[in-house]
Amino acid sequence: MAAVRLGEAGPEVSALGIGTWAWGDRLFWNYGSDYGPAQVRQAFEAAVEHGVNFFDTAEIYGLGESERILGECVRKSGLPVQVATKYMPLPWRWDSAAVEQALTDSLNRLGLERVALYQVHAPFNFFMATPTLFSALAREVKRGRIEAVGVSNYSAAQMEEAHALLAAEGVPLAVNQVRYSLLTREIETNGVLDTARRLGIAVLAYSPLAQGLLTGKYTADNPPFGARRLDNRFSPNGLATIAPVLDALRTLGQKYERSPAQVALHWLVAQPGVVPIPGAKTSVQARQNAGALGFSLTAEEVASLSEVAAPWRYTRSPLG
Repeated sequence: MAAVRLGEAGPEVSALGIGTWAWGDRLFWNYGSDYGPAQVRQAFEAAVEHGVNFFDTAEIYGLGESERILGECVRKSGLPVQVATKYMPLPWRWDSAAVEQALTDSLNRLGLERVALYQVHAPFNFFMATPTLFSALAREVKRGRIEAVGVSNYSAAQMEEAHALLAAEGVPLAVNQVRYSLLTREIETNGVLDTARRLGIAVLAYSPLAQGLLTGKYTADNPPFGARRLDNRFSPNGLATIAPVLDALRTLGQKYERSPAQVALHWLVAQPGVVPIPGAKTSVQARQNAGALGFSLTAEEVASLSEVAAPWRYTRSPLG
């Protein structure tokens, strides 16, 4: 599998990763009902078998359960897997010691001495000044407990500030993890993607299949389970609105013997400096994700997909 460097000096990871929000999360993903520990372990094994060596988690996923599960998988495999996790700037975290303790807790749950990437989960600054936060993260890089620093859900201006604060400490900002898919393209028009490319920051694309909309498996008669039922994108009107995008994905999928989801993921892989991190709850999903690589859309085909999904480049989606 092709490798991508995160930022200018960050770790080298597979061109596609796996997001592990669903590993241990009962509230949104219903962990423990139709899937559980055995299934996610098999997802990990299938991903690694197919060349995926990059896994993204967070301390708040399943209230730490995702980190524990992923750490167990990594230790049992004995393979050189790259792990990313996230720090949440909660209101009661007000000094650098809180950052150090949060990282310690994450490393303990993961059973690791170091993570490849440690990201600030959201641009909240309640009672901790932003310079204090990034100075603490820079110290952890120098201490050797994290290889690279990233942010998540940061605007262009917030990303610029984080980049400048870290640069003053001699540490580069490696990534900004944001929502990005054919149906979520605001970063192309709000300055985030342009700023990331100018500063040499990689983009980790979470929800790259738009919560499953781009798989093509959901219909008015087959809605998703859980909280997604409340999302109007999964309503009959919402599904009708995205039909042209799904039709284009199916057409290219037939040409390359790939699923609509694999074509949608490959569209992201084809964007410079972007690494999609789709979720995978089962071995089947992990293998399907890996199938997004191993073929190449032409430049014209990438452009045609971009054009059919052009309405989703703006903050206000076609669904309102």
